Formats: sequence, C-alpha cells, structure tokens
Amino acid sequence: MKDNIIVDKTYAFASRIVKLHKYLTQEQREYVLSKQILRSGTSIGANVEEAVAASSRTDFIHKLTIAAKEACETAYWLRLLHDNDYLPTPIFHSVYQEIDEIKRIIGSIVISTKSTNAIP
Repeated sequence: MKDNIIVDKTYAFASRIVKLHKYLTQEQREYVLSKQILRSGTSIGANVEEAVAASSRTDFIHKLTIAAKEACETAYWLRLLHDNDYLPTPIFHSVYQEIDEIKRIIGSIVISTKSTNAIP
C-alpha cells in the first residue's frame, strides 16, 4: 500500500535530515538554516504518521497537505543552503532528488484520495 511506502520514505528522509543537520552544525558551523531544515525535514514524516492515524478522510487529506507544504519548505532550505555554499553539490542533488520524489508521492496520494471516498 502507498501509505506504507511513504511512511518508510519520510522516516528515512527525516533520519537523513538529522544527519545533514549534524554535518551542517559540526562541519560547516551553520546553525540558523540548519535548524530550519531540521524542523521542516522531520515534520514531513510526523505529519504522514498522523495522516495514517487520521480519524476521517478530511483529516487524512489535511495532514498530508501539511506534509506536502513541509516538503516544499524543505526543498527551499536545501536550495538556499546549496546556493550559499553550505551544501556540496553531490549531497544537494541526492537529498533534493529524494525530497522531490516525496513531494510527488504525497501529491499523488492527496489527489487520489480527493477523487475517491476511501482513505488509502
């Protein structure tokens, strides 16, 4: 089921963001933007987990919509970190590709759920 895939993907992504935060603070000595990406990058999975436990279709869509917004915010912070030389290009491309995939999956689930009467 798609929700299990997205739960696993967002959890793995959150773990990767925690490691990225460590790198940014320990190696790059960057503390402000790294805290922003830590918050938004880990919030995606938390909202997906809440969506899986939703009490209604509306609640499910709402939580996934929040997760999608957090994913967009995370992509923003990634671009900003990269463009200001805190994030090397190979790391940026790898993490950015992952967040892009997560955004597409969440978007697909939201669209699919809106067009049906069931929670996937």
